Amino acid sequence: MSWCPIPRGRKKRSLRRRLARLGPRSIILFEDETDLLLFPPLRACWARRGQEAPVPLSGANARRVVFGALNPRTGHRLFLVRARQRAEDFSVFLQTIHAHYRSRDGVVLLDEDSSHTASASQRLAAELAIELLWLPKRCPELNPLEALWRNGKNTICANRQYATIEEQVERFRVHLYSLSACETRQKTGLLSKHFWLKSVL
Repeated sequence: MSWCPIPRGRKKRSLRRRLARLGPRSIILFEDETDLLLFPPLRACWARRGQEAPVPLSGANARRVVFGALNPRTGHRLFLVRARQRAEDFSVFLQTIHAHYRSRDGVVLLDEDSSHTASASQRLAAELAIELLWLPKRCPELNPLEALWRNGKNTICANRQYATIEEQVERFRVHLYSLSACETRQKTGLLSKHFWLKSVL
């Protein structure tokens, strides 16, 4: 279970007040990243009692980073795959967000990862008129993308190894894009009356 520091309540109230002041053409997005590894996460496995189950693995444990943005009002998603999670990679994703929502001011809620807080990232966000709003620290459950990543990994990645990391990433992206807007909002808890931003969405 994740732990949140006491000030999170004050931070959440501040974020609600800021979002409530947005204009009608403003767009709200959650942003997050997840790692995909070629070696699969093991969720379940069968074996004879008293014997270890063999887990066949091949190749090096290749890694890719999936950047994601989720519109909590519409369920629309954007994804970008990169080899790393650095400031320059996050900058490319900011440009992707700007290109998709070019005519609308954007507010992005995200954590304070170093790739997000880097001065280059801050400058680019300002140039693109994208406001970055920091979520409370150590509170991943406040970001609905966490639930979306979990769904994708359980469905696509768990208990199986793909021939290449590229195949796994493509199946992961296709699965998340194949969800309807309603399914996306349901799986991420956005439709719950207890969602922490329900009053401003």
